[in-house]
Parts: sequence; structure tokens; C-alpha cells
Amino acid sequence: MRVGAFVLAAQFPGQGHQEALHRAVRSAEEAERAGLDAVWLAEHHFVPYGTCPSAVTLAALLLGRTRSIGVGTAVSVLPNAHPVALGEQAALLHLTADGRFTLGVGRGGPWIDLEVFGGGAEAYEHGFPEALDLLLRWLREPQVGADGARYRFRTVPVVPRPDDRVEATAGPAEGAPPRPAHAHTHTHTDNAPPVVVACTSPGTVRLAARRRLPMLVGMHCGNEEKAGMTALWWRTALAAGHSEEAVARTARDHVAAGVVQLDDTREAAVESLTKTMPGWLRTGLGAHRTVDGRERSPRDPDDYTRLLCELHPVGPPQLCADRLSETRELTGISRFAMLVEGTGDLAATEANVARLGSEVLPLLR
Repeated sequence: MRVGAFVLAAQFPGQGHQEALHRAVRSAEEAERAGLDAVWLAEHHFVPYGTCPSAVTLAALLLGRTRSIGVGTAVSVLPNAHPVALGEQAALLHLTADGRFTLGVGRGGPWIDLEVFGGGAEAYEHGFPEALDLLLRWLREPQVGADGARYRFRTVPVVPRPDDRVEATAGPAEGAPPRPAHAHTHTHTDNAPPVVVACTSPGTVRLAARRRLPMLVGMHCGNEEKAGMTALWWRTALAAGHSEEAVARTARDHVAAGVVQLDDTREAAVESLTKTMPGWLRTGLGAHRTVDGRERSPRDPDDYTRLLCELHPVGPPQLCADRLSETRELTGISRFAMLVEGTGDLAATEANVARLGSEVLPLLR
């Protein structure tokens, strides 16, 4: 099992933007010290739910600050970015960080971002498959041209080429922490940087499966829903003509997002989150504005916090290990991106990450 930290750079009530971003960076550095597999970075625009507007930019900073941990985006919002620009950035990080970078992409939501960045509702409603395919071509081919509904340009060379990477054989740089045996070891040999797709609907599951891309499934999903998504993904991938061996190999890279909060008792862990998360969710989720004025029904912050506590590893170490193991057994997903900053407090977040590494990971081996 591979367990990583999911970092939103969430702005809790009373905090400033720099404070939220500082906690995000410190969380990633602590995740490497704790021996976690990866740190996953979310991207949001114009809302305090998350103060990181460019997951790939923050990934670049963290790849420079760390030496062994994987760093991924969860996700870069593809309708807001040109696929070629995002592909160039991914290739750059892939080549300069020893293959430690994973590009997670998603449709995002029908938010005002689409108005600001020029994609409009059309990019969200219908443009994701075209953008994803162009991105994948850029990461896999030596030269690319486009003649689609949204993107049209003459053939140009891909520079830098993601496949122009030599596998590193040396250990961590001088002064860096040693790589724990259970940590992210970057043994993949694919030329292109790994790509995962955020899946929140059957249509997106099928889209990812046909392209044999692993899924990132959200925090709101229980094990039954996750199992249904993985089953649909398998059926669709096999029906698309991919071999069973190739499908099984890709399925190992599905990622389940969740929440983790360690404490000596279940009651104490739940109390820590129910005191802090509703305030963040109330202001963060409530700040979203739609691109076209469509009605939206935001989740009740208190109910959503209680749901997350019920679904995910919130409690003492053995309970947390048991819940992660149960998800693996019921869904086949063995890779996790766990939100670690649910208290909004820097010291508590660092302690949470440290306990995840020192007390939960040993129970999962």
C-alpha cells in the first residue's frame, strides 16, 4: 500500500493566504521525513477552500525542496489551461526531478474560473476529452499538431521531450534523508510522466478507462461507490481492447483521496475535525460562483464533516490502518492521498503527518 498526503493549502477562518501556503509546504516536507509515498497538491481559484491556484507551480517548488518523495497534482484543472502548456510543464518537472512528478488532471467544476480563463462552460461541458487527448499526445509523441474543435495549430516539435530521461541510479543527494523501504521509489519505466484522471461520474470513469489511465476518486466516495467505479473502469478498459495484464498494471495506480486524523482515541480525533473543518468548509465551499448562474446546492458543512469522519481513517493508529486495509480489500485501490490538514493548525498537521508515518505505515506493511 502507498499512502501519501493530500494538501489543499486550505485557508481556515482567521488565517491569511501566506499562512495556508506555508502550512502546505511544511506538510510536504514533513511527509518526506515521515516516509510517505507522495504529496498530492490541489488547485483552486478565487476561493479560500484552497489557496493554491497552480498545483504544478507548487509541485515545482516542492520537488526542489525534497529529494525522495513523489509529488503529484490532484488536480490540475484542464479546462483552465492549454494542454500544450501543461504538457510542457509536466515534461520539465519529469526530466528535472528524477521522474518523481505525477500529473493529475480533472474537469474541475462549472465555476467562474471558466469565465476568467476564457474556456467558458463549453470547455467544462464538452471540451475535456479533446484537451486530455492533446495533452497525452504531447507527453508521448516527438511532434504534435492539432485540428480539433478548440485547439488548432501546425505541427511543432515537443521540447523538452519527456522520453529523453535517463533513469537515476544514485541515491539521495548529500544531506537528504534516506529513502525508507516503504517510500516512493520511482521504479516506473514509462517514458512519459504518469497521468491520473479525477473521476466523479461514470462518463469520466469510461474516458479514463478507454485511455488506460488510472483514476483519482474523491473524498466523498464510500467503499461501495469506489468498488463500483473500479469495476466499471475494468470492464470499459477490457472492452476497449487493452490486455488484462496491461489493465491490471494500470489499476495499481488508482488513487483514493480521503481524510486522516490520528489521535489516541476515536472520539478525540473526531472532535478535532468537527471543531475546525465545518468553518473552513462553510466559507470555502460557499465562495464558489458558477460560470453561468446555474443553481448549486453546497453540502452542509457539519454533515459533510461527520460523513468524512465516518468514511475515512479518523482515530487511533490501528483503526486508521484497518480502514485503509478495508478499502484496499473492497475496492482494489491500494494508493491513497490523505488530507492531513483538517485541523487547520500547523503544529497539529505536522504531528498528524508524523504519526501517520511512524504509527500507521508499520501496521500496513
